[in-house]
Amino acid sequence: MINTPAEAGLARIAAEKVQAEVRRDLAPSMAGEDFAHYLQQRPGAFVWIGNGELRDGAELHGPRYDFNDAILPVASSWMAEVAKTALASN
Repeated sequence: MINTPAEAGLARIAAEKVQAEVRRDLAPSMAGEDFAHYLQQRPGAFVWIGNGELRDGAELHGPRYDFNDAILPVASSWMAEVAKTALASN
């Protein structure tokens, strides 16, 4: 899976506008799943929203996973800003 530069930049700009932390120090991951197929058809960017530290080994997709509801305001603000920024650039 390869993010396209313009769309990755748009995601970063939106994050900066809502004052969300942008990390670039994460190791590459094979977690793109089917999204890589979407990016073969359309430009885009796969991003990690973040969910905080793991608690008691409760990893994503595991039976003990507990979604961190506290991230919803910043995540939804970021998603709205992505849409507004994309629409403004067209």
